[in-house]
Amino acid sequence: MRVADRIEALRREIRRHEELYYVHAHPEIADAEFDALVNELRTLEAAHPELVTPDSPTQRVGGRPAEGFVTVEHAVPMLSLDNAYDEADLRAFDERVRKGLGGAESPSYVCELKIDGLSISLTYEHGTLVRGATRGDGVRGEDVTFNVRTIRSIPLGLTGGPAGRIEIRGEVYFPRKAFERLNAEREEQGEPLFANPRNAAAGTMRTLDPTQVSKRGLSAWLYQVVGTGTIPPKNGAEFATHAEMLKELRAWGCPVEPHWHQVNGIDEVLAFCEQWREQRHSLAFETDGVVVKLNDLALRGRLGTTSKFPRWATAFKYPAQQATTLLKEIQVNIGRTGAATPYAVLEPVLVAGSTISLATLHNPDDLARKDIREGDTVIVEKAGDVIPRVVGPVLAKRPAHSEPWVMPSRCPVCHSHLHKPEDEAVWRCENSSCPARLMRSLDHFVSRGAMNIEGLGEVLIRQLVDKGLVKSAADIYHLTAEPLEELERMGKKSAAKLMGQIERSKQNEVWRLLNALGIRHVGERGAQVLADHFGSVEAIEAAPVDELQQVNEVGPVVAASVRSWFDEPRNRTLVARLREGGVRTLGERKVSPKGPQPLAGKTFVITGTLDAMSREDAAARIEALGGKVTGSVSKKTSYLVVGAEPGSKLEKAQALAVATLDEGAFLGLIMSQS
Repeated sequence: MRVADRIEALRREIRRHEELYYVHAHPEIADAEFDALVNELRTLEAAHPELVTPDSPTQRVGGRPAEGFVTVEHAVPMLSLDNAYDEADLRAFDERVRKGLGGAESPSYVCELKIDGLSISLTYEHGTLVRGATRGDGVRGEDVTFNVRTIRSIPLGLTGGPAGRIEIRGEVYFPRKAFERLNAEREEQGEPLFANPRNAAAGTMRTLDPTQVSKRGLSAWLYQVVGTGTIPPKNGAEFATHAEMLKELRAWGCPVEPHWHQVNGIDEVLAFCEQWREQRHSLAFETDGVVVKLNDLALRGRLGTTSKFPRWATAFKYPAQQATTLLKEIQVNIGRTGAATPYAVLEPVLVAGSTISLATLHNPDDLARKDIREGDTVIVEKAGDVIPRVVGPVLAKRPAHSEPWVMPSRCPVCHSHLHKPEDEAVWRCENSSCPARLMRSLDHFVSRGAMNIEGLGEVLIRQLVDKGLVKSAADIYHLTAEPLEELERMGKKSAAKLMGQIERSKQNEVWRLLNALGIRHVGERGAQVLADHFGSVEAIEAAPVDELQQVNEVGPVVAASVRSWFDEPRNRTLVARLREGGVRTLGERKVSPKGPQPLAGKTFVITGTLDAMSREDAAARIEALGGKVTGSVSKKTSYLVVGAEPGSKLEKAQALAVATLDEGAFLGLIMSQS
């Protein structure tokens, strides 16, 4: 088979599987098989760049406009919808429609679930996606094409779509699980939570880095075709009804929300709205109402629009999912990184179909700003009908002698001092042996990039903790075979094998232990740099902040974090017990590489995953040529090396106008200097 034919066959197959997975939710192959197809296509296209096309599945994530977003004008204004809040409003809408049509009885409507997201306009030319734009003010929006291309449910090319130029409109939204994951990550980092999926979708689409957008898991539903005339085209003919349009969109490979229903008359509209009042909570996405549209497109043309709304459609909105209840107590939760987050203990209350007794309060600064106190009657809502949160207090019902809440100075679990960095909103427990942090800390401690203890997984760790055999990472090195043999699914052979792995790990390089300790801001690379410079854990433990900052790649944030960790007495005790257990803490200071130094004076930061080498190997190549590799981007950074799925460092580099190198450019630079 010719290379061009194989490439085209791969594209068709990948598009088919994308549609099955992201549009129809019925995958036919495993993720690994899908990834193998994409990798084969990517390899062939890299070898034959002249065969790459804009609608290839490999082209979803690309560059971005250098300075923000470009404003574009919509060919046809994107009008908003008038709202209906109850049965009377819906009947009044129906009466206006029938009156506008000369007294027609029981017109046909299409009812669609109203998606809580961001309106989007997609332009296709000859079946290929060429532009994506936000609604903006309805007349002009922002060109977000690069971000739209990362949303896998949106086809880069239409299957059998119309020739020429066509516009398709819809809604970009957050699936519930993706929204929960995003807010959980933001809470862990001390960032303010998104109040609802709509805000999250809008914020994400205005992110300047498409690779960050691709990681957040946005999806889309499409529901309207806009042509050059009043009635949209259908392969040279015309759609007669909205129902026909939705069916054709689906045939083109577009994601169409499947619960739409064609009804006759307002009574059937009301029945549909009532059906989904509670049933909507079982969906994988958030919907806050029902959009009712006249089905006959020719009749729509007769009704026309006002300056703001089409006369042939309305949006029925369900009541807000809020309730008031008593805030009995404010407690503090300790996360895996030690983040101390206040939460509300509530008098149980029914909100959005479920009973709520706990709700997030974000962080102490947000809590103080809202002046939420114990004993308050508070307004509670499920943010996006997903995450319970306290909106604020009902001041008229505040008890006479209430006092402002004060963040405790000690961890509520282990009673260590809580620490709050000056530039952060989050307080943290720095005790790595805190029971609240223990499980996740142990998972990290034994992981491949840390102490690499094979056979000691999450299930076994939980047993060890539950049985009281392990209360800190050091206890792993004080275990004996006998109690291990008694654990579920162990026995003598498995216990002996695990003891062998634990014994082997005692001789790991010092950097592995440093990484395993879970010091904030110190990953594999930072641990290697510190170990190479100081040679031992003891030397790092004794080093003042100024000396730590003298280490290549260690800035003030990392230095302060390391110093803070070792200043905690329980952490020093942990290191001492690890040493007593036979864990190697003494290595050797390594001499800087010699030879030609063409990259001397250049500072590099590496983000994302590289294909040709590990990030550690890339850093070693840079340092061998005299360059400096640091862990964070600043104005002093010469280059940011960008691999697949880069983190927030790319956003910062773009904001500071730091030069970026993709993997190909980086390899070219290294080879030219070697």
